[in-house]
Amino acid sequence: MRILIIEDEIKSADYLQKGLTESGYQVEVAYNGIDGLHLSRNSDFDLLILDVMLPELDGWSFIRRLRETHQTPVLFLTARDAVEDRVKGLELGADDYLVKPFSYAELLARVRTLLRRTPLREPELFRLADLEMDLLRRRVARRGQRIELTNKEFALLHLLLQHQGEVLSRTRIASQVWDMNFDSDTNVVDVAIRRLRAKIDDAYASKLIQTVRGMGYRIEADAA
Repeated sequence: MRILIIEDEIKSADYLQKGLTESGYQVEVAYNGIDGLHLSRNSDFDLLILDVMLPELDGWSFIRRLRETHQTPVLFLTARDAVEDRVKGLELGADDYLVKPFSYAELLARVRTLLRRTPLREPELFRLADLEMDLLRRRVARRGQRIELTNKEFALLHLLLQHQGEVLSRTRIASQVWDMNFDSDTNVVDVAIRRLRAKIDDAYASKLIQTVRGMGYRIEADAA
């Protein structure tokens, strides 16, 4: 899990970074609102810990601008303890509000609670044996050799790799790749699998895509 701390007090930022890193998180720090906003918009973070009184862009303005494009969980961590400030922070889109000075144990408990609410991000890179799929670049390669796939072939391989070792029925494949109900009279899934195999498996001794008779298909590293 990646956490971004936006805090202009260097000692506080260093204390938080050290504690959260020791607790197993990947932590980055920004010391003003502008840098924090840039990082939060251009990198994937699971949680932001945000001070209110920041140079260049205060916490109120920060969260207003962040919420225009991103819904990353935000924990306000600030010395401003008035009820109106807490209400304002939550109404602007913060997920929690902790007042300084604070107990690190309480901070950690709140961090863990917020992160449990965050859905796990899908991996950007899938690997199976010598096969690699890069979702961001939409590239597939085997033994380093680029493999060109159609959009449907890419979607089909993606589905198989999401469920490595699991047998996927033709009905499920048709539903998730073609957004259609499977008709036993059509062979669209079998044809697509055959074409994908021709590109992924035919030139290699190790076959990854398996047919499970009467059930469907799966992808495994030890496929015969």
